[in-house]
Amino acid sequence: FNVLSYGAKADGKTDNSQAFLDTWKAACNVTGYAKFVVPGGTYLLGPVRFTGPCGTLKATTNLNSYPSDTWVLFGWVNNLILTGGGTFDGQGALAWPFNECPKKKHCKILPTNIKFVNTNNTMVNGITSLNSKMFHMAVLHCNNFQARNLKIIAPANSPNTDGIHIERNTGVSITQSHIGTGDDCVSIGQSNSDVYLANIKCGPGHGISIGSLGRYKNEGDVRNLVVKDCTLTGTDNGVRIKSWENSPSVSNVVNMTFDNIIMNRVENPIIIDQTYCPYHKCDTSAPSRVRIRDVSFKNIRGTSMSPVAVLLDCSRGVPCQNVKMQDVHLNYVGGRADVQATSATCNNVRASYSGKQIPPPCQ
Repeated sequence: FNVLSYGAKADGKTDNSQAFLDTWKAACNVTGYAKFVVPGGTYLLGPVRFTGPCGTLKATTNLNSYPSDTWVLFGWVNNLILTGGGTFDGQGALAWPFNECPKKKHCKILPTNIKFVNTNNTMVNGITSLNSKMFHMAVLHCNNFQARNLKIIAPANSPNTDGIHIERNTGVSITQSHIGTGDDCVSIGQSNSDVYLANIKCGPGHGISIGSLGRYKNEGDVRNLVVKDCTLTGTDNGVRIKSWENSPSVSNVVNMTFDNIIMNRVENPIIIDQTYCPYHKCDTSAPSRVRIRDVSFKNIRGTSMSPVAVLLDCSRGVPCQNVKMQDVHLNYVGGRADVQATSATCNNVRASYSGKQIPPPCQ
């Protein structure tokens, strides 16, 4: 469906709003494959709303059809609005057996359902991502990205199906969303600043994670993150910061706030893990060079499936600085008869404490 066939003119002067809407309407009304084509040129465009629902998009299950690790990409655009209640069905179940990344450090990356790359002022609302082959959604090199009312769904045993992966961005807001996957509900990678996550229901999955960091050379810093008013249910981890040992470069994690988080039967509710290793063996010849400071855990409450509800395992090379624990109340419900209450473990960090503390502070 070529916009030129519906009256559009690439002269930079003609108002093409109606031509674009007519093209969209025609594409939306067909059954099966539809491609919306905007040839090269300059198109004057007034306010337009590409609305649906047009139905559910289903990804082909033939992995040979994908020239890259992407199914649907929105890139190099400004002021994009993606809405309408549509579903991106990655049909990942047939691809998951071919994912070797949980076992191999160097592996073939399967396609992400939706990628946003180099966008400015993007708004996403009411979209569903279902059974992605790998990541559900990736936000890369974007500025001022806002998403809300997302539904991201995959079974707990689906490998590497991170709900939303965020990397190299400035100004990201994810709110009022339900994410249940086989990996991190949200993963915040390197070189991010001003990230706001609120009112997210997470589970199943691996929790809300910063990292993993420190794996590659010249990673950028992660600064100014707020995670608040979230509920995690049945996840492997709660709120987590993770970095590899033997980092090739120095990077920083600065000014992190986790506030008003409910944990329901979470395996590791609060965790800083600077000896992260998802494989059988990793290089431990040198400590992590990721420097973590100014981290606040406030009003974290609920239940832990692990006896160790708080694990602060910081780097022996660059110990964590200014970690604050305020009003933490996590009860043990893991079922072991020899464990009556939760405990905390701390390495290479001296946290400060205020308010209620269950488990008791590290000695």
